[in-house]
Amino acid sequence: MKPLLKLFCVFSVVLLMAACGNSKAKEADSPNKGEKTVIEYWHVNAETQGGKAVEELVEEFNKQSETTEVVAKYNPDMYKGLMQNLQAEAAAGKSPAVVQVGWAFLDYFSNNFQYIAPQEVIDAHFPEDKTFLKDYFLPNIMDLAKNSEGKQVGIPYSLSNPVLYINKNLLKEAGLDENGPKTWEEVKEFSKTIKEKTGKFGFYLQEPADNWATQALLESNGAKMITDGKATFASKEGIEAYQLWRDMILEDKSAVHLPWDQGVQSFIDGNVAMAYTTIAQRSNIQDNAEFDVAAIKSPSWGGKEVRLPAGGAMLAITAQDEAQQKAAWEFMKYLYSVESMAKWTEGTGYVPPRKDVAEAENGLKTYLEENEMMKAAIEQMDVIVPWTSFPGDAGLQAEQLLLDVRDQILGGNVSVKEGLEKTEKEINKLLK
Repeated sequence: MKPLLKLFCVFSVVLLMAACGNSKAKEADSPNKGEKTVIEYWHVNAETQGGKAVEELVEEFNKQSETTEVVAKYNPDMYKGLMQNLQAEAAAGKSPAVVQVGWAFLDYFSNNFQYIAPQEVIDAHFPEDKTFLKDYFLPNIMDLAKNSEGKQVGIPYSLSNPVLYINKNLLKEAGLDENGPKTWEEVKEFSKTIKEKTGKFGFYLQEPADNWATQALLESNGAKMITDGKATFASKEGIEAYQLWRDMILEDKSAVHLPWDQGVQSFIDGNVAMAYTTIAQRSNIQDNAEFDVAAIKSPSWGGKEVRLPAGGAMLAITAQDEAQQKAAWEFMKYLYSVESMAKWTEGTGYVPPRKDVAEAENGLKTYLEENEMMKAAIEQMDVIVPWTSFPGDAGLQAEQLLLDVRDQILGGNVSVKEGLEKTEKEINKLLK
């Protein structure tokens, strides 16, 4: 009996060690941790891009919640990486409870993954929050999280819009109004004068691997990137807007054609007087520019209505069972509180999607008084429109065609009219 007893004891120890070793791995999968429902929150915020704010918010939520425990999971490679990981999770029959979805992946997400609209969860379990979304979000902001079929997929969370950063010192040196231009026509005039009077470049418009800022330029002049599922950017208004940008670079030689990081750095170094880019660059510019810098609202086209595409992401509920769905809304409601939204804005530079955060005493009122550069972006929230996402499998190809023609036009290899009209036809062939 003794050998058997010894073997039993050894076997028990091995099982105990295995259980201890797997406890952490199973913790997030367990539906309960003590009295709490455990859920996963998937995000794309690296440490240098809001990750610290995510950690703080999750930690504070877990301390105060009696019903829910959140496990945050960072996904590298931004929103594309998160979608790939979510696909693998779905194939294994699992899913997190709350996910960040970038605007460019809105339709892809809603077409390929199971989700439940937040309002459905609210109506089923939280009658006290029935009008929460209506009360605290502008209609045009909520519309950003609707897919092409008009269904409310999630709630806007990370928002950015383009502003015009200006070097007041260079503007004054050139004899110009230090408060900057108000229209795109004035931007061109200012840029040319700055080049003539100071020898420095007057203007830079951001050129990342997308057409976000280009959409703002064209649509503010009355063009539409897409209409009823067809590309329509090669209109008279679209060509006119693109022509102004092209002429500043190739004719006046007062604007620079550079990759995004180099263009922003040229502004920070004092070699470019005006930079049109996202408000999410505010911290970088404010902390590193050694001149009198300001951020002003996006220019208009001769008084036309400004249209600015939203950058950032929404939060969607992918929880499958009732307990996790309820926990998901409890966590999301916490993230959308005035205090949490303020902390998120301060930690990332994004504009709060909730409409009352800027004026609240417990929100951003003091922060905005100390950070004037945020005001322009917040004041533009009523002109935010969805970032164009070309439908179907051709979406990525369409984006690339627009990037290719941008380089051709700004490089002087094709005229604006010819380039845009040809590209519009190619994209519409793909969309068929």
